[in-house]
Amino acid sequence: MNLVERIEARTPAHRDRAVDGLRALALLAVPTGHWLLGGFTLDSAGGLHNASPLSAFGFFAPVSWVLQMLGIFFLVGGYASVLSYRGRSGSAGAWLRGRLARLGRPVLGVTAVWAVLLPVLYAAGVPADTLRTGSTLVVQPLWFVGVYAVVTALTPLCVRAARRCGVVAAAPLLGSVAVVDFLRYGPYAEAMPSWLSALNLLPGWLFAYQLGVCWGERRLGGREAWALLAGGVALFAVLLAVFGYPASMVGVPGEARTNSHPPSLLVLALAAAQSGAAVLMCDRLGALLRRPVLWAPVVLVNLSAMTILCWHQTAMLAAAVPVSLTAGAVPGLTTAPDTLAWVGARLAWLPLFAGLLVLIGRYARGFESPWTRTGTTGRAAAGLLAAGFAVFVLAA
Repeated sequence: MNLVERIEARTPAHRDRAVDGLRALALLAVPTGHWLLGGFTLDSAGGLHNASPLSAFGFFAPVSWVLQMLGIFFLVGGYASVLSYRGRSGSAGAWLRGRLARLGRPVLGVTAVWAVLLPVLYAAGVPADTLRTGSTLVVQPLWFVGVYAVVTALTPLCVRAARRCGVVAAAPLLGSVAVVDFLRYGPYAEAMPSWLSALNLLPGWLFAYQLGVCWGERRLGGREAWALLAGGVALFAVLLAVFGYPASMVGVPGEARTNSHPPSLLVLALAAAQSGAAVLMCDRLGALLRRPVLWAPVVLVNLSAMTILCWHQTAMLAAAVPVSLTAGAVPGLTTAPDTLAWVGARLAWLPLFAGLLVLIGRYARGFESPWTRTGTTGRAAAGLLAAGFAVFVLAA
């Protein structure tokens, strides 16, 4: 029996394949987006610095609309959390501790490993600028884990809101982000404090999670999904055409405004449209994934979810850093992302990044499992290393 057949045989009949498929799609969009929309420049001393093709090619912004699928990830996360919370065998506190441990172990692992790598790489001659750039990239996806942990902790409240109000429970979150955006971008923008945008961080990402909870509670069906899709598309178009929101869903170096850090109303409009489309296509996707050859990759991606999130930037750096030291400027890898030729070259590098991620994942995936063989001393050491890495990043 080959791998595909074994996976099919071990899949429970009640497994919701469509939800797993959506999660896998959203997961794969993260490394693809970072690898395509992020690049490097090489300074005269051989140091790598972050750059983006969006700085030169504004017409690439629609690519970010497709690859920004965190709304789908939070939607599916809310749906899955409802099922898990409803079927828990212990207390709500025990359920939450288990969920947070699953999120925390891989983050602790990658930051501890990088804390060890930094002095080793510096001693090997890697420029300090490259190490600072690499550390920033490693941390870049990890903010998501912290936000996801917070919204997971709010699951019991989200469930009660969904049961009482249905999909309308997400409306105050949308309204909150709209008010903050008005204050920071409207006529009173100059009088607003710089920290005001941080108020969007939790409601901005909780919005799609609440929709997922409503879906899991069967309060989000076809009619509501069509409303989300149509309303999200309409709001997205109005914000771009009338209110001048940046077209890119990711930050662009040099731009004064960004949509994603923290999320703007445009991100919620996209999340609403994506969520509506996901619910509407769920049945067709589930039927498609009844094919074992399509189902097996979905299972493998989901089994390595946190490994993909935590280590995909390391995979890109594993290619770029040695090349920067030995060959210098190589098209699509260490050259500035300011030509169409760079785009073609970067696409050619993607299989190597993916292969390196698979290789790294063979060893890093152990961080996702319970650390049964790691005693108190080992866990404390990992915590100290992770804290040291955090200090380095903050000081960079």
